[in-house]
Amino acid sequence: MGSCGAVGSVRARYLVFFQYLGTDFNGVAAVKGNHRAVGVQNFLEEAAQRLNSIEPIRFTISSRTDAGVHALSNAAHLDIHRRSGLQPYSPEVVTQALNTHLKHRAIRVLKAFRVPSDFHARHAATSRTYLYRLATGCSWPDQLPVFEQNVCWALKTKSLDVAAMQEAAQHLIGTHDFSAFQSAGSPATSTVRTLQRVSVSSGPASLFVLPQESRQTPGSHAIPTHPLEPVVS
Repeated sequence: MGSCGAVGSVRARYLVFFQYLGTDFNGVAAVKGNHRAVGVQNFLEEAAQRLNSIEPIRFTISSRTDAGVHALSNAAHLDIHRRSGLQPYSPEVVTQALNTHLKHRAIRVLKAFRVPSDFHARHAATSRTYLYRLATGCSWPDQLPVFEQNVCWALKTKSLDVAAMQEAAQHLIGTHDFSAFQSAGSPATSTVRTLQRVSVSSGPASLFVLPQESRQTPGSHAIPTHPLEPVVS
């Protein structure tokens, strides 16, 4: 579980699950050289400096998210090098220290685990789950209740044909080349993905919405959730 890194140090690797509201960020990945843009990773690594690792701590994130996108649970691995003779931090200490020193309230570390030194957060992920929420009956985005702003996509239409959307979504299930959905300049080497399940349903907009403000919500834009299931052996 630990190995030598820098001379006179012991390296311990951790898997960390974290969540964030992405409204203020240029995505999850660290942004360098642009003081107007910042990623979630920038704040995580800044907080990790307080763990006093001999080597700089870098977060290897399992799944990227774009600007303004949120995550209920994303994952990353990181290495902490402590001086020889010092025991590795417990996962509980890592979690508490990161949360204590995080300088942005929209980020929260959920849990940390010790993992083998060859564990890789991205390569070990077995699945990703995305949630998209749509709010109908909005003449303009500002009509959304404040608790729904930035976490769903406002539509002018008052209703959607959920049954037709559900039927159409089934054609996406299986293994396909999704290159048509790829962003320009994406570093991905393959655009072939397997979609295991798609569900379209309607429901109340939010637990925080008053009855007179309730809208149909067949899905959700801007809340890709990433409950990743890494294989830890």
